[in-house]
Amino acid sequence: MSGTLQGRRIAGLYFSGTEIRDLLVAWLALGVAFTFFFVNGTAGFDRLLAAGIVPPLLVGLLTAGVAFLLHEIAHKVVAVHYDQVAEFRADNSMLFLAVMSSLLGFIFAAPGAVHHRGRLTPREHGHIALAGPVVNLLLTLVFLPALLLGPVVGSPVITLIGSRGIAINVFLAAFNLIPYGPLDGKTVLDWSKGVWAGFFVLSVVLTIGLVFVGGLGFGGPF
Repeated sequence: MSGTLQGRRIAGLYFSGTEIRDLLVAWLALGVAFTFFFVNGTAGFDRLLAAGIVPPLLVGLLTAGVAFLLHEIAHKVVAVHYDQVAEFRADNSMLFLAVMSSLLGFIFAAPGAVHHRGRLTPREHGHIALAGPVVNLLLTLVFLPALLLGPVVGSPVITLIGSRGIAINVFLAAFNLIPYGPLDGKTVLDWSKGVWAGFFVLSVVLTIGLVFVGGLGFGGPF
């Protein structure tokens, strides 16, 4: 049908047209939201304008957008591995809230979730839930070269992509492992207290040390 995205098979994984649309919408909305958040909402509009708007937005899409996108895809990959029918669905009301809250200088981001159906053991449920935070922790290693390379080539933007990418990913890992409500932590804890504790403590220590004490992710050209 005209105007409708067609489903695609990417790296052996099938994404329906609706799922691709929802992933793109969530990626864009979160990129915008975190762009506003890091300049302190409406108070930082002058900084956005001075930077030309596009560079800060690209940093948001490449850091926060990618972190959320790959977090959700990780859930899908593991769910499909366990023979589940799994698709991401964006929560448009929560995406709207993320953008609106970022304009006020804080952010609450819950872009949606991967919905899956089929019979699963607690261990399999735990693996699916843990996949997202684990990918966020691994992404810190992906962004590390940019953090180290930026000063070498004299590029504050590359440095910012590295520092912000690391900061956002450790924070997302820690936040999602909180054992409360629909967050991943509750499912992981129900499966294995030891596994949950190990990943949660690691994520919290990294977040406190790198972000709240070290200030990683803040500052920079915008």
